[in-house]
Amino acid sequence: MFAFIAHQPFTFVLLAAAALALTLAALGVRVIGEHEAGLVIKRLGHPLPPGRLIATGGEAGYQADLLPPGWHFPLWRWKYKVERVPLVTVPPGQIACVVANDGRPVPSEHVLGRDVPCDRFQDARAFLEGGGERGRQLAILTAGTYRINPAAFKIITAANASQHGLGARDLQVLQVPSDAVGIVTVLDGRPITPGDLAGPPVAGHDGFQRAQAFIDAGGCRGLQEQVLLSGAWNVNPWFARVELHELTEIPIGYVGVVVSYVGDEHLDVTGADFTHGDLVERGRKGVWIEPLLPGKHPLNPQVMKVELVPTTNIVLNWAGRTEAHRYDDRLAPITVRSKDGFSFSLDVSAIIHIGMKDAPRVISRVGSMQNLVDHVLQPVVGNYFRNSAQQVSVLEFLSARTERQHEAYTHISAALGEYDVECIDALIGDIQAPADLMKTQTDRKIADELQVTYDAQRDAEMKRQTLARESAVASMQAEVVRSEQLVRIAQTNAAAAVEAARGEAAAAIARAEADAASMRLRAAADAAATEMNGRAQASALAARGEAEATTQRAIGEARADAFTVGRTALGDAFASVEIATVLANAGVKLVPDVAVGGGGGTTGLADVLIARMLASGQLPKA
Repeated sequence: MFAFIAHQPFTFVLLAAAALALTLAALGVRVIGEHEAGLVIKRLGHPLPPGRLIATGGEAGYQADLLPPGWHFPLWRWKYKVERVPLVTVPPGQIACVVANDGRPVPSEHVLGRDVPCDRFQDARAFLEGGGERGRQLAILTAGTYRINPAAFKIITAANASQHGLGARDLQVLQVPSDAVGIVTVLDGRPITPGDLAGPPVAGHDGFQRAQAFIDAGGCRGLQEQVLLSGAWNVNPWFARVELHELTEIPIGYVGVVVSYVGDEHLDVTGADFTHGDLVERGRKGVWIEPLLPGKHPLNPQVMKVELVPTTNIVLNWAGRTEAHRYDDRLAPITVRSKDGFSFSLDVSAIIHIGMKDAPRVISRVGSMQNLVDHVLQPVVGNYFRNSAQQVSVLEFLSARTERQHEAYTHISAALGEYDVECIDALIGDIQAPADLMKTQTDRKIADELQVTYDAQRDAEMKRQTLARESAVASMQAEVVRSEQLVRIAQTNAAAAVEAARGEAAAAIARAEADAASMRLRAAADAAATEMNGRAQASALAARGEAEATTQRAIGEARADAFTVGRTALGDAFASVEIATVLANAGVKLVPDVAVGGGGGTTGLADVLIARMLASGQLPKA
């Protein structure tokens, strides 16, 4: 009991000390979470200087420094108020603008507060002590998370953009597509030099993303020569406005002549011989001597003009039609007056060509392709044909069309050569001659054609008659051919008969020779037989046998000799004689019993009847 009483004061002291420590801790400890910061407001202290909102020297009010995550002691509650504030988050693909609530005033020549090193507005003390200016800032916040003092800075994001005169799209990262350029208008910087259309390019600002570097390099406010190319750009919408334009396209068959209104002072590079204009190098004011070739080019159309010049042949029509290029929209048929006082119109076409190297010279002289057509070609071509037509009559003009066309080509070529334009050809199209004059010519031509027609019809009729005659002859041709064939057949038959007679004669000769030979053989055989049979009587009959043999032999030889002599004397006719002899020996009558004479009449017929009766024995003999 005594011990308990002895220790009771000590326990009381400990409890009292613990209670005091807990009280002090409750009054002076601050705990800041990982995803927040502590904004300190000092309740007691020296007042801030006039115009200041953020304390950097221990004055009462909002303190510049934030409490990071963790435990902080001592921050007595009676002396400090600590507010937990969320972190500032800028989503990917977006930016955030900043408004400083404290700092120096923005100079009158600027509209945005300068960029000072302050860890992207996370160090308010460095911002204020480094000369940061209140109001809208040049610097921006890109995607990320930041611990920023909300008392010192107001952060403008897509969520609250409308409250500060911006749209949500203004705080998107600027995307310039591959087929476009960004035309930039800067809202801060020094004024543009008088006489210049746009601010000249300056280096080091990384495509207008480092606004302070742009201003420090002497960049001007207003329209800029420099453009933003394809890519993503973090551009402060309070510092610069960007308008997207398509790339300048030079089609195939054209070149682009650049007329620049900005750049270095113009310095003519054409020399003394070129007196109708001047050309400059790329990057200077004026007409660039080097044209743009076909393709897409990142030019600023606000400060440069590109004149398209076709490098292919161009057809221009002084007629009621136009070509696809439309340069000849204002051209019409040329009205002329002839030497004999008639007015008529011409359709004319001219083919011209401009070389690539000559295109800048042409534009420097006349300004544009349309000016070339309107101010050069139209008066040159029109005046030539008007002057030419006054020297001849209408009919002479019409008949000498080819010569006029060649003269026109020569004249127009010389005139266009002065403008570095080549004339490929000049062509005369339809000629609208006076109707009354052409009617007389037409009537005369019709009469001539009618005469030709009549002559042709007469010739045709004569040819038709000839054709009819030839057709009639042709229709009889079959009979003629048949008659000719019959003649040939008769001739062939006669020839066959002659050959048959010749064959028979030859056969008779052969038979006669055979008979002679046979008789000789029989005589020889008879002689031998007689000799063999009458050997016994040889002596008695020898003389008679030899005589008979000799006789027979002589007869045969005589007949043979007679035959040979007769054949030699008579030739082929001998055969006929032999035939007649044979027929006579055979009893065949070769001469008719009754022959009628050529006297004619009834006397011949009576003689025939009497002769027949005598031959048949019907009349009594005397």
